[in-house]
Amino acid sequence: MGKITGFLEFDRHTEEVRPVKDRIKDYNEFTTLMKKKELAEQSARCMDCGIPFCHSGCPLGNLIPDFNDMVYQGKWEEAAKLLHSTNNFPEFTGRLCPAPCEEACVLGINQDPVSIETIEKHIAEEAFKKGWIKADIPQLRTGKTVAIIGSGPAGLAAAQQLNRAGHKVTVYERDGKVGGLLRYGIPDFKLEKSIIDRRIEILEEEGIIFKTNAHVGKNVSVESINNLFDAILLAAGATQRRSIPIKGAELQGVYQAMEYLKRNNEYVDGVVKSDELISAKGKDVIVIGGGDTGSDCIGTANRHGAKSVVNFEILNKPGLNRPDDQPWPFWPMRLKTTSSHQEGSDRYWGISTKEFIGDENGNLTGLKTVKVEWKKEPGKRPALNEIPETEKLWKCDMVLLALGFTGTEKNLVEQFGVVTDNRSNVKADETDYKTNIPGIFAAGDVRRGQSLIVWAISEGREAAFHIDSFLMGNSKLPQKGEGDLPKI
Repeated sequence: MGKITGFLEFDRHTEEVRPVKDRIKDYNEFTTLMKKKELAEQSARCMDCGIPFCHSGCPLGNLIPDFNDMVYQGKWEEAAKLLHSTNNFPEFTGRLCPAPCEEACVLGINQDPVSIETIEKHIAEEAFKKGWIKADIPQLRTGKTVAIIGSGPAGLAAAQQLNRAGHKVTVYERDGKVGGLLRYGIPDFKLEKSIIDRRIEILEEEGIIFKTNAHVGKNVSVESINNLFDAILLAAGATQRRSIPIKGAELQGVYQAMEYLKRNNEYVDGVVKSDELISAKGKDVIVIGGGDTGSDCIGTANRHGAKSVVNFEILNKPGLNRPDDQPWPFWPMRLKTTSSHQEGSDRYWGISTKEFIGDENGNLTGLKTVKVEWKKEPGKRPALNEIPETEKLWKCDMVLLALGFTGTEKNLVEQFGVVTDNRSNVKADETDYKTNIPGIFAAGDVRRGQSLIVWAISEGREAAFHIDSFLMGNSKLPQKGEGDLPKI
């Protein structure tokens, strides 16, 4: 590497964030870009280790030491080529990925790991700024047609790869704009939607066709899809939301997190008016669920001007350090405090909600909880036990359920005739992404269940390889960690 002793000379730094008092007044991204000198120092911390475990930590197999070295040397265009060779959308992962690569960084054994995610984002932004990212239009067309159901990161990645192979690709999206959960599930303060739009413009220029407000299985028939296309990829996500089957769940004021977030994203986009918002203004809000979606609800509620925001998590509070049973380089379950948490919320762990309480008009007024603890016994699944005499009443007039998802849309699955596994995900082969129906493949959350954006992109790329092989007998598309050096 360019700076052999860099990890000894420079401390880890990431992007600066805007002050809380300023950023909660708008929906603009909360981070500010770093200077190139700072990024060169951060990339210099990459150790030139014998085995770069960051490769295995990254589901895409990104060539991390290579693009770090290019940034250190100031060769930004070369860095962008290397990054795009394995990752179709580094501007998304550079903002939203929890960075499993950093947890696998060798430097992270006894120091702070390299700021890989920050470097990745800045490479992508520099490439867009300098105009290096251009449409890569295939010179030859195969005459084969592919339908992709869903325009989230898995569908978009597969679409771009299959288009590069020369196939005619049509992407069907049930909502009004392309992007799936990137557009409607992620708040603008984490991902401004212009970031999606600029990439979609390039994909359209490359020849990919997008059909919006096209809900396959409802206003677009499955029969027409089967008749029109040589291959089909199901990439519709895991959209069945988990609820709490307890008394009072039907009260006015209890909302699913994705309903709340989607409506707000549509408001920021100018699609709905302020009086159509599910607003938290002046309300005592409780968010049930301690993951990223719950965090997004907290940040949004604070921007609405909530009176108070409380966050419940049913699991035990994790520690700051790696658990003994999750050693390096594996992903550790550690306490995560996001920018939204820092904007204002009271967090409670080991809390189970027992009942929602309402008034005579059916409006939520509070809820009842009990403390719980998880106990592990060798050879058995962890058991959840309620702690006696710990019931508590909480005043609230809005509850947001951020409890994850239980599988894909049943109507879609049933009409295509594909089988599901015991978790209600589409059952597709681990090696070639084929479902039980010839010519129909599955990738992303629809196949693996609720997961990370970086996994969705990886699955889309892998599925594209196997769809291309199915259509042509073989494929020259790259698989994980193989760089195809697209034109940018």
